[in-house]
Amino acid sequence: MGFTVEGFDHIVLNCRDVEDTASWYERVLGMRREVFGPSNRIALRFGDQKINLRPVGALADDPDWVTGAVEAAGSEDLCFVTRRSADDVRANLTGCGVAIISGPVTKLGALGPMTSHYCRDIDGNLIEIAVY
Repeated sequence: MGFTVEGFDHIVLNCRDVEDTASWYERVLGMRREVFGPSNRIALRFGDQKINLRPVGALADDPDWVTGAVEAAGSEDLCFVTRRSADDVRANLTGCGVAIISGPVTKLGALGPMTSHYCRDIDGNLIEIAVY
C-alpha cells in the first residue's frame, strides 16, 4: 500500500550564522522568528510554512540534529510566493539594499505562469520571489 505526499511541513536551511540569516529573512522577506525546542533552535515562519535554521557544524554540538549528506550553506534554490505586485517586490528588494540578479522575468511555477525576481540571501542561496 503506498501513499501520496501532500505538501511540505518544513524545510531546514543550513547557514553560517543563524542570527544573521534570521535577521535577513525577517528584514527582507517579512518572516517571523520563532524559538523552539529544548535547545532553543530558531525557525522562520510565514503563512503556514516554516524554515528551521541549522548552523553548519551543528552535528558536532547536537548529534540528534542530522542533516543531508552534504552540509553546506548557500547551496539552496528557494522560491517564495507573494500576493504583492512585481513592482512592490522590486522596490522592497532595492529598498533593503539587496541586489537583484534577474527580474522581472516570467517563469512557470507549480500553479502556472508567474513573474519572478531573483536575489541571493547572505549565505548565497538563490532566492526567487514570485507573483502569480
